[in-house]
Amino acid sequence: MPFLTRKTKRSRPGFRSAAAFVTAAALALPLAGCTTVHTTAPAAARAQTVSDGKAAGRFGTVDCREAKCIALTFDAGPSEHSAKLLDILKEKKVPATFFLLGKRHIEKYPELVRRMAAEGHEVASHTWDHKILTRIEPDEIRAELERPNDAIEKLTGRRPTLMRPPQGRTDDTVQKICREMGLSEVLWSVTAKDYKTYDPKVIQERVLKQSSRDGIILLHDLYPGTVPAVPGIIDALKERGYVFVTVPQLLAPGKPKPGTVYRP
Repeated sequence: MPFLTRKTKRSRPGFRSAAAFVTAAALALPLAGCTTVHTTAPAAARAQTVSDGKAAGRFGTVDCREAKCIALTFDAGPSEHSAKLLDILKEKKVPATFFLLGKRHIEKYPELVRRMAAEGHEVASHTWDHKILTRIEPDEIRAELERPNDAIEKLTGRRPTLMRPPQGRTDDTVQKICREMGLSEVLWSVTAKDYKTYDPKVIQERVLKQSSRDGIILLHDLYPGTVPAVPGIIDALKERGYVFVTVPQLLAPGKPKPGTVYRP
């Protein structure tokens, strides 16, 4: 499904201090056919708050100002492979962030959406029908964002506050609508391009090669090679000292701000 996965690339800077990230909080993200989009790094989000609180969740309290954190995220589910993935995450005690599609996914696997939320994962939106938001009219953008949010809230009792735009494509109009709807956009720093290979070893190697502190890993649990790669990815990154968190935990004690685009 190549239309799901043509992603915009960006070089990854090494880990910097929170103060440095405040200075570089707005990072320019040029997208073909779009205006330049400014993104906020996780460390900048953490430094923008004076709160002394720590990010907490089902999997325990984690302070990413001190811990070497990384976020595991999955797009375009739920799918026939999601139950196995949830089993793996439960066994490994790893939280993830799921950016779900509505049509043919949330509709088809409502019980998996409920399970994701019940087991402590962050449930977010990847739009209803994977339309490229920068190519459609504002009313269509709102519909693409509203429908999955309604469906997720109905199933889990919690309305999503995060979304990931298809192909990572966003612009001023998308950001404005997200702000109005109380949504933050989340991009990524690591992609295995698991739509191009179903070899778990290749997927694992690509993730491990690109991973760094405060990283956001993009995978798709609908492809057959991805879920088998996850145990090896988790084990190898834990050996390197990484702590897995959800995206909100990665930003804490800061909170996702509607209309903001987050990217390491």
